[in-house]
Amino acid sequence: MKEKWKRFIENKYVTNFILAVIIYNSLALGLLTYPEVRNNFEPYLSWSCVACVVIFTIEIFIKLYVYGKNFFKDGWNNFDFILVAMSWIPTGGAFSSFRAFRVFRALRALRLVTHLKKLQIIIEAIIEAIPNVLWASILLVLIFYIFSIIGVTTYSEFYPEWFGTIGKSMFTLFQITTLEGWPDIAREVMSKFPLSCVYFISFILMSTFIVINVIVGVIVDAISEINSKQRRNETLNNILHTSSLEKEMKVLKEQLSRVENILDSLHGKND
Repeated sequence: MKEKWKRFIENKYVTNFILAVIIYNSLALGLLTYPEVRNNFEPYLSWSCVACVVIFTIEIFIKLYVYGKNFFKDGWNNFDFILVAMSWIPTGGAFSSFRAFRVFRALRALRLVTHLKKLQIIIEAIIEAIPNVLWASILLVLIFYIFSIIGVTTYSEFYPEWFGTIGKSMFTLFQITTLEGWPDIAREVMSKFPLSCVYFISFILMSTFIVINVIVGVIVDAISEINSKQRRNETLNNILHTSSLEKEMKVLKEQLSRVENILDSLHGKND
């Protein structure tokens, strides 16, 4: 019985159906944020969202039945289970004090991650890259701090709103890092300090183009490592599957040879 349900829940058509329900549920929750849509279609969209949650719950129960305790050994299954469980938190009537939990409905869209392997690889790569990204971030903070001190020391007298304190200076440098409105700040400072262009350009090159590219490179490297690991695991599984098939074939051949021997001995007796 479990094998039948396992084949059912792992069937690509069922998986694609669940994926389609997740996408529809995410779109319906987005549409409910528009007042005109909510006024005209809220009952239909709300009931369809409830139907989606019921489908998700049935999927979870089937997986629990099929995989048993092994279901919770997979981190993505645990993530899936928590998202579906949060969907059943009541938020209306006597439970209006739980209305804050309604924001968790938006998290249902994250179920796409649990059903799309490529997204899982990216998430796993980001988590795996956190230690190296942390060191790159420390380097970035150090660059901010050094340039903030230079900014306060050099420009605070004339531009206290931008470089009056370390805090203000770091905030200004953060704005420059986003490349939002930095030419206005740079031109204003350069009107009194022409050589300040060296300060701004060197900071942008060091922070935006070097450190941030290092962070991106670390994540890309982590993605390639996870892809390689998955390919190795798939190759190993194929080898193990092939070897198990070979063993089964060997056992079948031995059984056939025994049957042939028995038949030959029976024919010999008859003769």
